Amino acid sequence: MYKIGELAKLADVTPDTIRYYEKQGMMSLGERSEAGYRLYTENCLQRLRFIRYAKTIGFTLETIGELLSIRIDPAHHTCQESKSIVDSRLAEVEHKLTELIRMRDSLQRLSAACCGGEHSSRSCSIIEALENGASGDIAKR
Repeated sequence: MYKIGELAKLADVTPDTIRYYEKQGMMSLGERSEAGYRLYTENCLQRLRFIRYAKTIGFTLETIGELLSIRIDPAHHTCQESKSIVDSRLAEVEHKLTELIRMRDSLQRLSAACCGGEHSSRSCSIIEALENGASGDIAKR
């Protein structure tokens, strides 16, 4: 059994994070010891690590709740449900990657079009391209 501070340390979160997950219904409240401390089980640690890892790969708390439901009651869920959730997140990430690559390419073109000299920025190609909404030839080269 772990006290909240011990559990937090093992899962690399703060005690406030654990309390937040409890309020969100993602974790059950620990049992009270005779001294009044909440005590948590190994299952609580596994659940907390599950939530933490799911957060690091970008799942929302709502989606993590869905995945926890599948984990808690596997007899009434299928692998297809889990895969669908993961595939949806993967599609979101792929879309963001496409957007980031487009932004990187535009920034590279803007940077390459500018000499970066010490002279006045009155005729700076970057400022001109941004003023034109990057619709000018400089940003598209």
